[in-house]
Amino acid sequence: MKLFFAKILSTCFGLGYFPVAPGTVTSFVVALGYFFLPVLHNPVLLLVLVLFSTGIGIWAGGVMEELFGNDPSIVTIDELVGQWLALVALPEGVWPVAFAFLFFRFFDIAKPGPVDALQRLPGGWGIMLDDVLAGLFANVSVRALIFLLTFFHLWPSL
Repeated sequence: MKLFFAKILSTCFGLGYFPVAPGTVTSFVVALGYFFLPVLHNPVLLLVLVLFSTGIGIWAGGVMEELFGNDPSIVTIDELVGQWLALVALPEGVWPVAFAFLFFRFFDIAKPGPVDALQRLPGGWGIMLDDVLAGLFANVSVRALIFLLTFFHLWPSL
């Protein structure tokens, strides 16, 4: 029963089984869900979901790692959490969501410095925390980009 729930939750109800780029597919579905479900625009609710999902991901990711080896690609709950963090409290609209998706995927794939270091933590901790940091980096990057585009009077013309 433990393995059953770990598989369901860690793969985001099966998205992790997508045959090509399951992490990107999960991030894309999460970004679409955020865009079309305004209830997720509440930053407090989204942060509660992030904390809850991170806890579940640490547990389920650890179970899956024991069975499938180091950071199995089918585990995509980390992308769910990271993408949600990339979206927290951003302005509404298609551009902030698109930029959050692109920046999160960049930081998750490139794994600069501290993101890579967190990935080396054991078990579910490493699976989850690198994406948490990638999501935070993405959120800050989107805010910086919006600031720059607004400063140069380019944001409204997008």
